[in-house]
Amino acid sequence: MPKILVIEDEAAIRRVLVKILSEENDTYTVEEAEDGLKGIETIKNNDYDLVLCDIKMPKMDGVEVLEAARKIKPEIPFIMISGHGDLDTAVNTMRLGAFDYISKPPDLNRLLTTVRNALDRKVLVVENKNLKKKVSKNYEMIGESSEIDTIKDMIEKVAPTDARVLITGSNGTGKELVAHWLHEKSARSSGSFIEVNCAAIPSELIESELFGHVKGAFTSAVKDRAGKFEAANKGTIFLDEIGDMSLSAQAKVLRALQESKISRVGTDKDIKVDVRVLAATNKDLKKEIEEGNFREDLYHRLAVILIQVPSLNDRRDDIPLLIEHFSKKIATEQGMAGKTFSDKAIKLLKAYDWTGNIRELRNVVERLIILGGQEVSEDDVKLFASK
Repeated sequence: MPKILVIEDEAAIRRVLVKILSEENDTYTVEEAEDGLKGIETIKNNDYDLVLCDIKMPKMDGVEVLEAARKIKPEIPFIMISGHGDLDTAVNTMRLGAFDYISKPPDLNRLLTTVRNALDRKVLVVENKNLKKKVSKNYEMIGESSEIDTIKDMIEKVAPTDARVLITGSNGTGKELVAHWLHEKSARSSGSFIEVNCAAIPSELIESELFGHVKGAFTSAVKDRAGKFEAANKGTIFLDEIGDMSLSAQAKVLRALQESKISRVGTDKDIKVDVRVLAATNKDLKKEIEEGNFREDLYHRLAVILIQVPSLNDRRDDIPLLIEHFSKKIATEQGMAGKTFSDKAIKLLKAYDWTGNIRELRNVVERLIILGGQEVSEDDVKLFASK
């Protein structure tokens, strides 16, 4: 049931607002505060889905209430109530984070529409917040080895900056996970995280995928289309397997990094973008440069910070923790009871040569959860996890 707070020092207007909201929708719980100070105290001690707040009030005006509330509970949408002379201030409050404003005396339809829209927005904000928690949980960094501690320490130092990062390592080591955490812990975390697998896109389509195209740029371009760089504006773009990108696309990426501008395929019109670029590869880019497959100037633009993700064979002490993590996660996904692994089973798995790294380990654990006994034994490992 949506809970709404009305902060208004004029008792008559406050009563009208409460009456309108209560009578229009009997699912709304409407409470009131007679001034800004009381409003802030009420917000501190209660959870609200929406606040309607007057701008001109004694003790504490609406702008001050908005700024204070944004620090306490930033997810609450505010609708500002403005007198005729307060319109400029009302518009400014939207720059400070208010959802919208309504004028006095309030128009019934305008008021109710704005309230419904603000409550819908609150639902979306909460859903996105919950989704982000789920996403973060999917990208947990499991391990206590010195190698993983080094990676975590680098992420803590680098993430808050806008420095470009080149993440290297073999297939299946967790390069994508590192990129997600760099974004999650950055000032851009509220923006989009756009991932592009450069190896999965045909070379003739990669430029359109990254930079978009205009109608008629090529045979199948039936309408204008924005690219991944535009989609990542104010956020992060992750160029996975960048070593597989064509030289022509590399040239355009270089320009985007140098000038913060891109142009869609089929036009020379510039579009400014504000994007943090993270890249990853399993290739030796210095060798690729020598062979003429990768631009040296792009390499130096991307590799401001280098993060080398270790192979699973180089962090075997983390294998028991990874097994425990994957076994719980997979049992939940498969709707099965949880299983334990015997000490001998774990010892045998620690001794394996994990050429496929963490991705391979997860697959093996899933196989053992499905096919092994209630306690996965050494024999189960020999039978179902044979290399």
